Amino acid sequence: MSDRAVLHVRGRVLAGPDDVRDELWVVGGRITYDRPTAAQDVRTVEGWALPGLVDAHCHVGLGAHGPVDRDTAEKQALTDREAGTLLIRDAGSPSDTRWVDDRDDLPKIIRAGRHIARTRRYIRGYAHEIEPDALVTYVAQEARRGDGWVKLVGDWIDRDLGDLAPSWPRAEVEAAIAEAHRLGARVTAHCFAENSLRDLVEAGIDCIEHATGLTDDLIPLFAERGVAIVPTLVNIATFPKLAKGGEEKFPRWSAHMRRLYERRYDTVRNAYDAGIPVFVGTDAGGSLPHGLVAAEVEELVTAGLPADQALSATTWGARRWLGRPGLDEGAPADLVVYETDPRADVRVLAAPRRVVLNGRVMS
Repeated sequence: MSDRAVLHVRGRVLAGPDDVRDELWVVGGRITYDRPTAAQDVRTVEGWALPGLVDAHCHVGLGAHGPVDRDTAEKQALTDREAGTLLIRDAGSPSDTRWVDDRDDLPKIIRAGRHIARTRRYIRGYAHEIEPDALVTYVAQEARRGDGWVKLVGDWIDRDLGDLAPSWPRAEVEAAIAEAHRLGARVTAHCFAENSLRDLVEAGIDCIEHATGLTDDLIPLFAERGVAIVPTLVNIATFPKLAKGGEEKFPRWSAHMRRLYERRYDTVRNAYDAGIPVFVGTDAGGSLPHGLVAAEVEELVTAGLPADQALSATTWGARRWLGRPGLDEGAPADLVVYETDPRADVRVLAAPRRVVLNGRVMS
């Protein structure tokens, strides 16, 4: 398409949960609902259009053993793009991926800096590993490096205890979250266990990743404070394998991981029913492949979310939560077109018909 070309998307444009239109136009890489008065070249795409999908927990630049080279990170981002993921909240990465911002053919990334973990209490090569007295300093550093988010590791296996345990004392985490908020950043935390959650939420945290330890007594606290969760159910599906691998050395931890896995769908459904915001995240990078956003949406439906709410968790609702536009007048034209209505069957998301990024048809 030439610089003066116009893209015409027609069929059904799902601009919001209650905003369905028959067509939109892309002029100069941006969306308009006003028919252009003159166009030298018009290309038409037909189908069901959604805002570019959001993966709110995805690690571009991260591999199984830590940072990866630029070529590998590019392949990760391209895999996400081909799956329809056009906005990523990178929930912790040791790699500098700012170069992606200069590429108009790669998904847009909202970064949370590098993970901040307790010494020897996370995956080697991933995080800043520090002690509690340095937490405020490192949170301030990553708040300045990121794009409005900071990522803590809220719990991990304590080898002396032989089970999951909180990483941070209450006073230090309160001070660290207050400092992040002072600098204009929101804070999220990796949490598997039950006993790490209350202190983090009462300290003012904005989001919890995984949230497998969310119990009925904690749900009202989350709902009252508006703390979001990103369940990453495609990652939680690996818990039985992890538990089997650690059974001989850490039997208590293994049993705990199995219990968290077994109640995963009830946990997510109860959270949603209570009004806790739920968003799509895959935890791609590290041990999981990229491009799993459709599978995560399907998992949310399996857990009990209505199809339209599972879609919102990766489209309209997720973009609003992250402060990024959807299919709004004048917004960058980031959208995905499908053969049939994804509201009728979310599995349609696994087969994008066209991916449009910054107004360009990518596939």
